[in-house]
Amino acid sequence: MKYMLLIYSNPASQEAVAGSVDAVMAEVDALMKELSESGEWVGGQALAEPASSRTVRVRDGAPAVTDGPFLETKEHLAGYLIVDCDSVERAIEIAARWPDARLCAMEVRPIITDA
Repeated sequence: MKYMLLIYSNPASQEAVAGSVDAVMAEVDALMKELSESGEWVGGQALAEPASSRTVRVRDGAPAVTDGPFLETKEHLAGYLIVDCDSVERAIEIAARWPDARLCAMEVRPIITDA
């Protein structure tokens, strides 16, 4: 089954990484290599900073556009990866090993596919 692992970040986690970017990226690279070799890696991307995002809500037929992903939160969706593994437990194990799980949070969500 495929799972999307959503990577969350916030200002405190960004500060924590600032001094150790090389170490964190080495950890990510090693995990991505392992997942590629096991066939569990499907893909993923980092996302642009939240300041560049817009939220669109349609109310009474008219779109209302606001800056940013959410109005009153410091956490934001920073990226995602998709893995194809045998169980939710394995997806959770992978998410727990991703550096952002220690720095802020990771969300594991099954991907619904047409069967």
